[in-house]
Amino acid sequence: MENVLQILHDFQNNNPRNYLSQKDLTMIAKYLNVTHSSIYGVVSYYTLFSLKPRGKHIIRICNSPVCHMAGAKDIFTVLRENLKIGFGETTTEGLFTLESTECLGQCDQAPGMSVDETFYGNLTAKKIMPILKSYQE
Repeated sequence: MENVLQILHDFQNNNPRNYLSQKDLTMIAKYLNVTHSSIYGVVSYYTLFSLKPRGKHIIRICNSPVCHMAGAKDIFTVLRENLKIGFGETTTEGLFTLESTECLGQCDQAPGMSVDETFYGNLTAKKIMPILKSYQE
């Protein structure tokens, strides 16, 4: 199963809804000559993979102890109020999905979040809306 993570990322990143379908898992398993359940096990283990459709942009809020103490809850509150969604939900127009993650690896810039592959740190409530607007344009 060499390169399985890269293959899974490629499939998910090329899906406009940012997820892996059962058809994708079957194709990958067949290509790698492994069982469907082996691929499913990898996908269900890693939180960066999704088996359900998501928004065009994935917002991940760091929920590590450091980010939590630095105000990640306030960041989530601003996002929840402005996007009208909670964790694991997608906005009605399909633009954003909000997710929680245990660590983004940027503790020196807590609290932090990522949008797709871009990290934003030292966040305050005032910094959130300009970031969101940049993805809405």
